[in-house]
Amino acid sequence: DPSEAEPVMSALEKQSGQLVAILNTHHHWDHTGGNKALLEKWPELAVYGHVSDRGRIPGQTEFPADGDTFWLGKEQGVVRHIPGHTTGAVAYCFEEDVFTGDTLFYGGCGRLFEGTPAMMFRSLTQRLAGELDGTTRVWCGHEYTVQNLHFALHSEPDNQAIRSKLNWAENERRAGRATVPSTLNDELAVNPFVRAKTVAELAELRSQKDNFRG
Repeated sequence: DPSEAEPVMSALEKQSGQLVAILNTHHHWDHTGGNKALLEKWPELAVYGHVSDRGRIPGQTEFPADGDTFWLGKEQGVVRHIPGHTTGAVAYCFEEDVFTGDTLFYGGCGRLFEGTPAMMFRSLTQRLAGELDGTTRVWCGHEYTVQNLHFALHSEPDNQAIRSKLNWAENERRAGRATVPSTLNDELAVNPFVRAKTVAELAELRSQKDNFRG
């Protein structure tokens, strides 16, 4: 999800790395904005996005559906369709890591721009937390952890795991460090959207979060 090309190029230069593919989790500009410039520098790049995002992701060359596999060097990945934030949202799953874009955040989930509460509920509680190993590292698309955990604590004021994780996250951010990745076990402990028991509960949480100013 290269929102910008320059940070990618800088990181590759520092690590003497080679870019072989772009994995777009969904079509929003802040996840695809760097595609064009990266393709101008490396026109042979494979650009992945869900088949339903055809025409919405700049330079897309690969159009996987749910369950399709692909290789990045020696690493095999699996595409999971996880609609909710958008209808074409996907997660890219590897042996110990999953890249979730704006569907699953540390302590939260993305707004429902195109999908429904039922879609998001299934994506979070079944396709991700319900089917992947709890130790899987979760790499989300934005550093929203502190804000998300403030809402989580508002929703579950007696949840000591949330309180502890919020204190940790605030300290990490004050020190200039990222809180990402989490693990799916972390999310099961502190994320009210993953912990939701019904579609109606998730829908109410999402409505409250959309208007939360805490």
